Amino acid sequence: MATPREIFLELLKPDGHPSRQLVQYEALQMVLDDPVNAYLRAGRTRGRTSKDRWGTIFLFPADAPGAMPHITEDNKVCPDVTRWQEYVHAPDLLANCREGWEQCRARAREKAGNERIVSGFMGAGIFEQCHYLMGFEDTLTALYEHPEEMHQLIDYITDYRLTFAKLLIDGLQPELLFTHDDWGTKDSLFMQPELWREFFKEPYRRFYGYIRSRGVIAVHHADSYLVPIVEDMAEIGIQVWQGVLPENDIPALQRQLQGRMVLMGGVGAALDREDAEAEEIRAGVDEVLHQCCPGGHFIPSITYGMPGAVFPQVDPVIDETIRAYNGQVHLPRLYLSHPVHRVRAAEITAAPDTSAAEETALLPRLSQALRRGQTKRVLQLTEQALAEGIPAEEILSGGLVDGMNRLGEDFSAKRAFVPEMLLAARCMTAAMERLKPLMQSGSGEKLGRVCLGTVRGDMHDIGKNLVKIMMEGSGLEVIDLGVDVSPEDMVCTAQAQHCDIIACSALLTTTMDEMRRVVELANQAHIREKVKIMVGGAPISQSFCDEIGADAYTEDAAQAARCAARLLQKSERNS
Repeated sequence: MATPREIFLELLKPDGHPSRQLVQYEALQMVLDDPVNAYLRAGRTRGRTSKDRWGTIFLFPADAPGAMPHITEDNKVCPDVTRWQEYVHAPDLLANCREGWEQCRARAREKAGNERIVSGFMGAGIFEQCHYLMGFEDTLTALYEHPEEMHQLIDYITDYRLTFAKLLIDGLQPELLFTHDDWGTKDSLFMQPELWREFFKEPYRRFYGYIRSRGVIAVHHADSYLVPIVEDMAEIGIQVWQGVLPENDIPALQRQLQGRMVLMGGVGAALDREDAEAEEIRAGVDEVLHQCCPGGHFIPSITYGMPGAVFPQVDPVIDETIRAYNGQVHLPRLYLSHPVHRVRAAEITAAPDTSAAEETALLPRLSQALRRGQTKRVLQLTEQALAEGIPAEEILSGGLVDGMNRLGEDFSAKRAFVPEMLLAARCMTAAMERLKPLMQSGSGEKLGRVCLGTVRGDMHDIGKNLVKIMMEGSGLEVIDLGVDVSPEDMVCTAQAQHCDIIACSALLTTTMDEMRRVVELANQAHIREKVKIMVGGAPISQSFCDEIGADAYTEDAAQAARCAARLLQKSERNS
């Protein structure tokens, strides 16, 4: 009988036909206690705040599954990318990580035996390291505004990661390196594919080229929607993409890739909940197996970037379901009976050309300039509109808000990406500073007030921040409570600040029930007739929204802004 290691190596062959499906991470002996990782993670313990070797602040709540960077305007390591050399200093790995390799290597080999592959681990990829230093928004906007400096910073981080990889390969002598870098949300890239290619493709080609040149298997974790760049990922040397979300249409990717890259994942984190019943987990995993296994070059696993579900009852059911599938299906015969056909990348990745013809009317031109993130042009057109006697209120609604709404529609349709939203928000802010003093009394009032936060126990703020940008661009006033916000604080703030909406964000299944508590407390405070509750985040669904009694669920930031406006209009009609 083939060992898990042998099956994994068979999967890497373009024409490989393993004898069975691997059961999640069973083929990998992950090593996390090597001298480099021990040095980099020193001081990072549950229940305390720490600072990593780069200077980034990390929060690790006692009940959270892991630590998360916490970047604010006041604690950014690099507040000005044009002077990044003054602020950014990579950890000196060569000076601090020379000892302890022999013992680490011996432990890893003893645990792996002949059954598993010794796997080194590297967290915080090139893009992630950038926004750990600068913040997410500054990183994305700097790609547009300071491209030369961003290229320099990215090259610097790449050189550091090459040193990291060399130390791991020389000292641990692994067969595989498991690396991290998330490049998108569950349904969209963080940036245009062209922008990713301009800044990150070649650095990663260097990185994975080096790993492959040393005879080491390259595994990249990204629990993101990456369909538009999957051909690039295979080209630069990634052999296994771990964390593949179902939203990527795994069977279509299998037909496209033709065995050039193994896909590992498929089991979404939504099944990893405290209240998840075995039957629900089994049904979800079984669906993944029957959809994805026939296409070959697939390892079913939970999409997290590390082995193991958060809740202990989940993994045994996942494993049991995969083993049951193996008992029912003879894989080599299955692969032969389901031939794969090559699909042109354009069939999957091509997006419609949405470039509009140049508008001639003034306010449509203003809307267009905002969507393009042209701050100077937006201010010029705003001044021109004022000079022509157009009321400030009309400039706001017909130009600026119209631009944000159209951009939101493009974002939902994957025709626009996060950087455009950020740049447009800056345009909106600059123009509003000019318009506010000119608005008639009361006409410049916000359409409504929203209390927004990531729920208690969760440090993720990217999705929350995007919602804030889109809501403010739609004319809503947003009180941003930040991350790790208790249900009590959300409800109390909503009462004290006379908010119309409480908007809750979560990425971790462990924190979903905090939303339920928000609804319960709002009911107890007798404010539900006046205050609507919105929920969103990767593990959240409409069924969960209905279950806890919230008023609305949306899939992305643009939908959240439009939904908030509808809720407020409905409230006005009913009052």
